Amino acid sequence: MSRQVVRSSKFRHVFGQPAKADQCYEDVRVSQTTWDSGFCAVNPKFVALICEASGGGAFLVLPLSKTGRVDKNVPMVCGHTAPVLDIAWCPHNDNVIASGSEDCTVMVWEIPDGGLVVPLREPVVTLEGHTKRVGIVAWHPTAQNVLLSAGCDNVILVWDVGTGAAVLTLGPDVHPDTIYSVDWSRDGGLICTSCRDKRVRIIEPRKGTIVAEKDRPHEGTRPVHAVFVSEGKILTTGFSRMSERQVALWDTKHLDEPLSLQELDTSSGVLLPFFDPDTNIVYLCGKGDSSIRYFEITSEAPFLHYLSMFSSKESQRGMGYMPKRGLEVNKCEIARFYKLHERKCEPIAMTVPRKSDLFQEDLYPPTAGPDPALTAEEWLGGRDAGPLLISLKDGYVPPKSRELRVNRGLDSSRRKAAPEASGTSSADAMSRMEEEMKKLQATVQELQKRLDRLEEAVQGK
Repeated sequence: MSRQVVRSSKFRHVFGQPAKADQCYEDVRVSQTTWDSGFCAVNPKFVALICEASGGGAFLVLPLSKTGRVDKNVPMVCGHTAPVLDIAWCPHNDNVIASGSEDCTVMVWEIPDGGLVVPLREPVVTLEGHTKRVGIVAWHPTAQNVLLSAGCDNVILVWDVGTGAAVLTLGPDVHPDTIYSVDWSRDGGLICTSCRDKRVRIIEPRKGTIVAEKDRPHEGTRPVHAVFVSEGKILTTGFSRMSERQVALWDTKHLDEPLSLQELDTSSGVLLPFFDPDTNIVYLCGKGDSSIRYFEITSEAPFLHYLSMFSSKESQRGMGYMPKRGLEVNKCEIARFYKLHERKCEPIAMTVPRKSDLFQEDLYPPTAGPDPALTAEEWLGGRDAGPLLISLKDGYVPPKSRELRVNRGLDSSRRKAAPEASGTSSADAMSRMEEEMKKLQATVQELQKRLDRLEEAVQGK
């Protein structure tokens, strides 16, 4: 009689491969803000990093190809008047990014193809509605121009970026304390939140109703994070009463007991979960850790299976997660992280060892593409739709920049008009560069005159 000792899985031997030194981003001044954010966001075109900045808040946007040492005078996105706490790329436009800040505003920016050549100070849209700092921003996964923000005023606002208006509000009556995390379901019909009041809630945002609620999913007092995973389940990370880090899987229809609860270690860093719906793998990255754990979620007990762990020498201050369409399929790469150290951003590829160079269909089912499935009006009207899927068989080529359509008639005094077309943005950038060059030349000439006068004064003595 044969007995199966090890569970069969094609992801059992996934291993992490850190990038070589010349493929990392060196001399990055990562933000020192004590906030449980990834401080990093990536897409198939750019990597964005929240940085230290004097006199306000700023973040850095670099094309993926521009690796190596980052010049200290590199242009940044610097329109906020206080530190930036969270950033998120739009899933339907690789040139659009949203940022939330301690200045109580949410700003939406448009990055030109090729990256910034001068500092970007004017957002396309400024969204004002929070009364305290904004710590979470999250785009709707399938509806165009729908953005969620959560602030320390215990309020969640859902914005229609196209009009600059807050179309939905979940007030302090829903969350009586600080909101730790917010995650959209795959079709965008629900959100899952964790709060300082030790409750995890599943909410229908358009109705403002709580669909399900779990009190104290973890007994500890440290922050809990929750994300939607496959087949109507949620995954939470938190701490036990003895301050041991835990990960738990829950059925949203039966939240009395977890489907699986595992204790990990006694580290103090909050675990940030990243879920891949194509492979049903969840990755756990701890702030201050030097490791990334990954688990596979199945439909049969014990539901949550530990796969392996990637470890490195340096601890991580933040983490960015690449969408599936930005991976190198010819190398069997199933995930890629951008790990922030004290002065460096290091890409890490998660790879399944395969000898063949052919496209592996079992590793790459159709994945979410860049096109929205719904308009903002359709979603607000009650429609839900899953993402529009694309095949990665022939690789993915990011499209050219798309125009971010904004109704300029609303609140035009606070909002900068978006460029009419991608060509005009590059022309404006060139003119701004020429102006900056003229100013620099004038400054150099003035300094040279002062130097000449000082030399004459010294020689006269």
